[in-house]
Amino acid sequence: MRIGQLAQLAAVSPKAIRRYEALGLVTPARHPNGYREYDDESVRLVREIRALNRLGIAVEETRPFLECLSSGGEFVDDCPASLAEYRRAIADLTDQIATLTERRDELVRRLRDAAHRNTAAPTVTSTPNLSTLPSDMPEPQDDGAAAHLPGLRMPELTMSDSARARIDLATLGGRRTVLYLYPLTGRPDTDLPDGWDALPGARGCTAEACGFRDHHTDLIAAGADNVFGLSSQSSDYQSEVVNRLRLPFTMLSDPELRLANALSLPTFEVDGTRLYTRLTLIIRNNAIEHVFYPAFPPNQHAEQVLSWLKENPL
Repeated sequence: MRIGQLAQLAAVSPKAIRRYEALGLVTPARHPNGYREYDDESVRLVREIRALNRLGIAVEETRPFLECLSSGGEFVDDCPASLAEYRRAIADLTDQIATLTERRDELVRRLRDAAHRNTAAPTVTSTPNLSTLPSDMPEPQDDGAAAHLPGLRMPELTMSDSARARIDLATLGGRRTVLYLYPLTGRPDTDLPDGWDALPGARGCTAEACGFRDHHTDLIAAGADNVFGLSSQSSDYQSEVVNRLRLPFTMLSDPELRLANALSLPTFEVDGTRLYTRLTLIIRNNAIEHVFYPAFPPNQHAEQVLSWLKENPL
């Protein structure tokens, strides 16, 4: 067969085959007129070179494998020299992985330092794209999905918070607890889901958290014994948010949405992930006393809760 046919059968370019020949890895027969003639063995050799190269073994380093075949081996790695080359290639890749991991970790560190550089001071809540809400943000409508909640008992569910404490939702005490549920909090170094701003009620978790932070003392003075945020994000993720935004309260992590399932809470799905719909529960004597749904706009929601607490003193 000619080089073009070999290239097609082995799924490589004629240029690559000529390189293999120059290295002495493939040796075709020569006709008197100078044309190269390849056989089925050439097809196998070229395929083996290509397969080994795709695993990270340089073309020049495939010689021990090909010599294993020429010496009678059924497979390219039947010989000790082939195994030695495997070990060398594995060691080389291990070194590359270590180097790349160090580079990645350094880039992550620099990204977080740069993203958080202007968020450490209490007067600065977050980067503008997270704390500033667009003027045309779509307003969620009350679809009645929370109408059944007032009066329900809180289920016996224990959750981890961002400080690694275990919080039992059924034993929050006789005074009021403000439990605000939110979809997810963005971070400066993490992209939000595509189309997030266009989803009614999705945008604004950072602004909402900062509102509860700034009014935390007033909420306690107005009768709230506890304030918690709750989402399906991990405790590690929430801990970063609590530290970065300097929140005076902790966040509860419910990755399996157990509270949503127990109380039939409204949720929505984005990018294949089920998230909490934003709402706030006022809990007293382990029962739901009042519900804010929909909670909008999120950057003013803490003030709405504070006003309700003042208008409905214990």
